[in-house]
Amino acid sequence: MTVAGRTLGVAIVGCGLVGRRRAAVAAADERTVVRAVVDTDAAAASTLSSETGAPASAEWEAAVLDRGVDVVVVATPNAFLVPVAEAALAAGRHVLLEKPMGRSLAEAERLARSAETSDRVLKVGFNHRYHPGLAELLEVVGSGRLGPLVHVLARYGHGGRPGLEREWRSDPELAGGGHLLDQGVHLMDLVHGVAGLPAEAVSFLRTAVWPIAPLEDNAYAMYRYGDGLVAQIQVSMTQWQNRFSFEVVGRRGAAAVEGLGGSYGEERLVLTWRRVEGGIPDVTERPFPGPDASWAAEWDDFMGAVAGGRPLRHGSPADGVAAMRMLDAVYRSARQGEVVPL
Repeated sequence: MTVAGRTLGVAIVGCGLVGRRRAAVAAADERTVVRAVVDTDAAAASTLSSETGAPASAEWEAAVLDRGVDVVVVATPNAFLVPVAEAALAAGRHVLLEKPMGRSLAEAERLARSAETSDRVLKVGFNHRYHPGLAELLEVVGSGRLGPLVHVLARYGHGGRPGLEREWRSDPELAGGGHLLDQGVHLMDLVHGVAGLPAEAVSFLRTAVWPIAPLEDNAYAMYRYGDGLVAQIQVSMTQWQNRFSFEVVGRRGAAAVEGLGGSYGEERLVLTWRRVEGGIPDVTERPFPGPDASWAAEWDDFMGAVAGGRPLRHGSPADGVAAMRMLDAVYRSARQGEVVPL
């Protein structure tokens, strides 16, 4: 599929792990070709250039203005996400912005306004919604089969790595937040996906092991909804065995995903159906072996919006702002030491 009879040119701004994943998917898709790769780290840009055949540069401004570029993938440190995305939209480019949607709610709202007036597609990169187990969980919850929701429990964590205090994620100015913003934003997006925006939040943050203060390496948050539903979230950089767990419990049953593949263990969807008369519930478990296909599935959704005119299934600017609203409430609660409204 092309626009005006031609393949779409893609610029990758940020050649780290996520940028490389996005570039590989774009290069493999017949609808797109990588035209430019950009990073201030010359070695990273050179490596991705050799993999894609696209010229490397340290100047993102030139790539955004290149007439051969239709789509800009922004996978930079958080401080540069919004400035690069705003410039790309202003230049008439479609944008896939890696999560989070900036360093703050204010940045996210500003970018959403820019997207609204640009007549271009802005997608926030929440690839977790495209994991097959999580996609099916979202479908089950959305169908109403679980009945009215009772609670959501979510955990996400890894053990960090030596020297992480020297990485950009540990710089408050570049990152904007600690592990809650880094991994936690995925859980915020998933909670929003199954339950919408909560009414209030309370949280506790801690820097327990890694020397990254004032940023947090552990976060514990609770959200309460108007109907009484409670969502509980824990994210950690002191989870010595990588872990992902997302469970939604309703009056009729529960749906849970354990693992994300790779070091997080094989992804499994577990459906539990309550017996109203009591006794052992009906439980089914479905594994999802094989490589992570979420990046390609997300790119297909993005291309459907860019080249096919279809609405985004996930990751709209409204989704990105909602996740940042939830994060903002958690950080406010931790600072104020009280329950805060959204």
